[in-house]
Amino acid sequence: MRVIARMNVGGPALQVSTLMRGLDRELFDQRLFAGYVGPNEADYVDQRAPDVQVCRVPTLGRAVRPTDDLRALWELTAAMRQFRPHILHTHTAKAGALGRAAAVLTRVPVRVHTFHGHLLKGYFSPAKTRVVVQAERRLAAVTDRLVAVGHSVRDDLLDAGIGQPGQYVVVPPGTTLAAGPGRAEARRRLGLPQDSLVVAYVGRVTRIKRPDRFLAVAREVRRAVPTARFLVCGDGELHDDLKTAADLRDSLHLLGWRADVETVFAATDVVLLTSDNEGMPLSLIEAGLAGVPAVATNVGSVGEVVQNGETGLLAGLDVAELAQHTVRILRDDRLRSRMGKDARIWTAQRFGAERLVQDTHDLYASVATARGWWQAPLSKGVNR
Repeated sequence: MRVIARMNVGGPALQVSTLMRGLDRELFDQRLFAGYVGPNEADYVDQRAPDVQVCRVPTLGRAVRPTDDLRALWELTAAMRQFRPHILHTHTAKAGALGRAAAVLTRVPVRVHTFHGHLLKGYFSPAKTRVVVQAERRLAAVTDRLVAVGHSVRDDLLDAGIGQPGQYVVVPPGTTLAAGPGRAEARRRLGLPQDSLVVAYVGRVTRIKRPDRFLAVAREVRRAVPTARFLVCGDGELHDDLKTAADLRDSLHLLGWRADVETVFAATDVVLLTSDNEGMPLSLIEAGLAGVPAVATNVGSVGEVVQNGETGLLAGLDVAELAQHTVRILRDDRLRSRMGKDARIWTAQRFGAERLVQDTHDLYASVATARGWWQAPLSKGVNR
């Protein structure tokens, strides 16, 4: 039984969809439970995974409301008693808390939780962060396996006293990207000049992602490269702030959510990530698969996706440094081409969908073998 708060466009929903499709149906009978997306969010199932079946729990969304959360806990408990899963696997913080609480109440034998990132930096005040840490410590004590999407994410959690080293398994994301149109056609579809250099921001337009920093970098880049254009593919509560950037109006293109993100990457020369905190960002993985170099803040496990100096350039949180890196790649055609080619090779090798499915199969198989459910780990992992 797999539980996630909501299937909004982003890394967790993509990983969940990949596992729902990819794990061998002869070995795993899966059920997915999720709430609904919030305002200014796009539903990943509607946009990219209409084949994935979801059992909806209306009160399981992102917002924390005690009455709704108790209802969600009751619904998950009832579902577990009916389905009687051997393994509960939760994704995202709220679903992790409610799902594991329900699993304790219903005595689900094995509990697994994936940290697609963490809430330890940049989300809450110090006091609220301490509450989150205490809650995660208690939840870790009733969890059999803790999955981190990157080594840096795992190390941050261990440093906070969440779980024990032996509980953790590092399973990087895995995905595929549809083939995009040619550069000229992609730019025609997006209404971009054919001769411009294009910088793209792909993801949620929320505080932790720092769209204000993206705008500041765009202003610096535009001073050095006046013909540069900037794309924002995504939406969120700060989207209206982008519309007020009057000085960038002629060069800033707000695309909203698009199901054909491959078209955005096909039109792009550099992907820019400006976040204060990340797990292992899907946008950088997809950019790499499309052969687009990245400039990114070196936070979370970003450095495990972008090889600094090889597939892109990493920076601190400083606007000037991010802008300098972006300008460097835009101005150097040979460097941009080399980094793009290296990014495509590196990302395809490390972040393929089949690898994610096989790693997850191996995790479940180790649990099933240890519990005596299987006689030996079965090698069949990927649904073909």
